[in-house]
Amino acid sequence: MTTADFFEAIAKLSGLIFVVTSMLAMGMSLTIAQIIEPLRNARLVVLALLANFLLVPALAYGIAAVTNIDDSLRTGLIVLATAAGAPFLPKLVQVAKGPIALGVGVMVLLMVVTIAYLPLVLPLLLPGIAVDPWAIAQSLVVLMLLPLAIGLLIRAHAPETAAEYQPVFTKASSIAIVVLLVVGVGLNASSILGLLGTGGIIALLLFVIGSLVIGLVLGGGDQGARSVLGLGTAQRNVSAALVVTAQNFGADTLTFVLVGSIVLLLVLIPVARRLATSDGAPRSAVPMPG
Repeated sequence: MTTADFFEAIAKLSGLIFVVTSMLAMGMSLTIAQIIEPLRNARLVVLALLANFLLVPALAYGIAAVTNIDDSLRTGLIVLATAAGAPFLPKLVQVAKGPIALGVGVMVLLMVVTIAYLPLVLPLLLPGIAVDPWAIAQSLVVLMLLPLAIGLLIRAHAPETAAEYQPVFTKASSIAIVVLLVVGVGLNASSILGLLGTGGIIALLLFVIGSLVIGLVLGGGDQGARSVLGLGTAQRNVSAALVVTAQNFGADTLTFVLVGSIVLLLVLIPVARRLATSDGAPRSAVPMPG
């Protein structure tokens, strides 16, 4: 095993640990009712779907046209734009001191819709590809929904156990994401530098910032809704995007998606911290009454 192989294995392991432990921690800190309650707000649900599955893909198309990036990079940008419901969203909301239950609810909503949306829409946007919905669903269900469900069951039937272990899993997820970020930047440094002359990095930055603005604007005046919709619209489901890319496209597109995952973290973690200090008022758990 080479040094690069070793660090790549570390990155994969830390990513796996982050997703599983963060989902367990979120489940142990919430109830099913707390997750479902915010989603009873029809206006919020419609805005989240509109932002993630119509406006963000349209934004990606516009950015690809303006920056005139290569077809392989354009493909990667569109795949990222159509994959929503990222496991990192609840952690970002936590950093932003936003309503965690709303963050988890929106994550689950977007994730479930993504599983049905990708196989239907991507062949229309990128003719000639075939998306396997089971491959996407399998990774998301096993790595995200199952640990979340286990955490919720522990909270419901053994609240003392949940209270004891939830901080442990939260700390483990925080350590894992730091390791993933540091190792990921190191492993992809040459790829990041290589994209500088292609317009790829500029396209990614425009995409992240534009998606964030879309979510913040649609979030309205409620600070909690703004943080969840802003971060939830900007943070794409890299896991689903990687599954689709690995199955259908070449190395250049896969590299672009991998670099995109690093750019998302580098931009959105500071944004979440900024959102945490931008308003001292309490964040509402059930925003924007419909």
